Amino acid sequence: MRLWSLHPSILDRAALVACWREGLLAQKVLAGGTRGYTRHPQLTRLRAHPDPESAIGAYLRGLQEEATARGYRFDASRILRPAPVSDLDPIPVTAGQLAYELEHLRRKVAARAPEWLPQLPPGEDEGGGAIPAHPLLTVVPGDVEEWEVRTA
Repeated sequence: MRLWSLHPSILDRAALVACWREGLLAQKVLAGGTRGYTRHPQLTRLRAHPDPESAIGAYLRGLQEEATARGYRFDASRILRPAPVSDLDPIPVTAGQLAYELEHLRRKVAARAPEWLPQLPPGEDEGGGAIPAHPLLTVVPGDVEEWEVRTA
């Protein structure tokens, strides 16, 4: 499961579609609709929110809005609690987590959709500025999040 912290506009088609699918799974887990994935580390930050089900709803809504802007049809009726981001407390995400995810996405995009690489913002090591986060998230200083499962 990968619930990207990056702004949905940065995600290539495959990442956006996969994130939607995995976000729907996370919604099901948080609503108690499945026994699988209940201990998945990606759910840590959503569970810490005062209203986890509305938080995942707002997260999914952000993905659905980006998909619509691109002409994709993500069924918004599948979002159980489509709360506007402005109605919720933001979830903190560290700048280090965003940098880690951007490099992770860059590796994936280089292999599957190199034409999307110019859409990605420059990383910190390339003199880039702040990496845009999902609208539900607010960036705070720090290294990669403790819940992140790092890959080589």
